[in-house]
Amino acid sequence: MGIHSWPLYGLRITTPRLELRLPDLPLLDAVSAVAADGVHDPAEMPFLYPWTDGTPAERARATFQHLLGTVAEWRPEKWTLSLAVLCEGEPVGRQDLTAVDFAVTREIETGSWLGLAHQGRGIGTEMRAAVAHLAFEGLGARYMTSAAMPDNPRSLGVSRRLGYRPDGLLVASVRGQARTFRRLRLDREAWQAHRTVPVDIQGLEPCLPLFLGDAVAP
Repeated sequence: MGIHSWPLYGLRITTPRLELRLPDLPLLDAVSAVAADGVHDPAEMPFLYPWTDGTPAERARATFQHLLGTVAEWRPEKWTLSLAVLCEGEPVGRQDLTAVDFAVTREIETGSWLGLAHQGRGIGTEMRAAVAHLAFEGLGARYMTSAAMPDNPRSLGVSRRLGYRPDGLLVASVRGQARTFRRLRLDREAWQAHRTVPVDIQGLEPCLPLFLGDAVAP
């Protein structure tokens, strides 16, 4: 599929170390292999949906199917942009942005993961900063939201460094048990006050109708 049929394949968000883009099939296969190698300690489950449970092959397949599903199900009223994250050319993880009725709400939720071998290097902060720039500067968002368990200090640390503020609690069933998540919210003013990562966006203009429908980014 070329970028004329689906212009999101031409979207590029870059930082000093990273490139984020919608992966073609070869890159998606490489990102799936990163997931297969592990994302977190198997004794823990940091995600609302426990997609990392299972064998390495099952994790890889879940990653592959998730991303293809986001393309197939995309509508301006409800979309998920699932970006491969490359650090100095090497696939290291995935960064998602999800929105419902974004043209009205101007609110985007984020979710992400990094392969175990690539954690602890500041990549998580840099890739979230990249999509925050896309959300606020590129798409005219008012808010970005996230959620993390209280015992997930890395995710909470990323949010704190980027200026997120507490936004209540969420209780959900994870592996058959009630788990509490801290909700977090970032507004445009806090984003601007905490910006430290240079970000460049290319190929966004032909994608705007997919994000906004008939609305116009401010």
